[in-house]
Amino acid sequence: MGLRIQNNIAALNTHRQMQISDLSLSKSLERLSSGFRINRAADDAAGLAKSMKFRAQIGSLRQASRNASEGNALLQVAEGGADQIANILSRMKELATQAASANTSTSDRANIASEVDTLESEIDRIANSTRYGSSSLIDGSFGTTSVSVYGSLGGAFDVNSVDVSNAGADTTYNVAITTTATAKLMTIDDGTTTQAISVSFNDTDLEDGETKTLNFSSLGISVTVNSEYDQNANITTGTMLTGALGSSTFQVGSENSANDRISFSLGDMTTGSAGLNIDLDLTTQSGAQTALTDVDAAISTLADRRATIGVAQSRFGYTIATIASSVENLTAAESVIRDADFAFETIAFTKNQILLQAGTAMLAQANLAPTAILGVLG
Repeated sequence: MGLRIQNNIAALNTHRQMQISDLSLSKSLERLSSGFRINRAADDAAGLAKSMKFRAQIGSLRQASRNASEGNALLQVAEGGADQIANILSRMKELATQAASANTSTSDRANIASEVDTLESEIDRIANSTRYGSSSLIDGSFGTTSVSVYGSLGGAFDVNSVDVSNAGADTTYNVAITTTATAKLMTIDDGTTTQAISVSFNDTDLEDGETKTLNFSSLGISVTVNSEYDQNANITTGTMLTGALGSSTFQVGSENSANDRISFSLGDMTTGSAGLNIDLDLTTQSGAQTALTDVDAAISTLADRRATIGVAQSRFGYTIATIASSVENLTAAESVIRDADFAFETIAFTKNQILLQAGTAMLAQANLAPTAILGVLG
């Protein structure tokens, strides 16, 4: 064999192997201490990208589950108020039955009517005070009134925005914009009420860059037009439909899609005509008999609106269970990609530790090898 002093190839080779073992040992220590197989992009770039997407989706779904839980809690508050109103209606039915009988005196009917009036006031008080945070639930104002626009609104019509926050819920409005020799006329109707507002050409309230709000007060709609609206150019006639929906929407998924949202409406449970529509007069026998029919209708209306609450609660219950299952499965998938297998990493750590110790011993032997030259020289 060749004996060399300047370059100890055996020692260099041993040192290189030790560096490999030391790097592998460091990775094993890092994975065992962090619990992750992937600690940086260099460990597995593709795996890290997938893991990040899973983590974002899991976090989003956990928040969606909290949203659904809050929606369910809101419905429980509404149900509590509706339940008390149902008890009051049952009492009113009982009183109306008593007052409708000939054996009830006039003075007794007066007392019964007084109690019924108080109960009607209590229904309104409960409906108006049943709230979730700052949101009223069963007084008919729950949710946000949104608008869906169809047709050629904007563009040639030069309409900037439409506000239907005061408009009726679940109503379709027909909007027609026509042109005369001197003005543009916007007409809106809901099938019952019609209102038109005219804007003359070169309107002084519509200078360049300015806007003007056309307030259709009879319909609760405001339309904002821009400075081009009154110009006698590119005259266009068309129809726009807006649908106002009084409901509330909860995000119960991680995507921007209709399948990841739950919307529901809470009906008006006040005594007004839009609600239970009860205004009872029990001072006479005939009035009490009529009241029996009115209370039955109110009970039926309330039952329908409570059923809506129950349906929404059921949906939220299934949604929460589905999200929990999805989070569990996605977490398992993310764990397979990113988490460290401790059994495997412990084996790798032990192997690399032994290799490093053996390499250290062999490096010492490799460094002693050139001393054999001294025997030749002696």
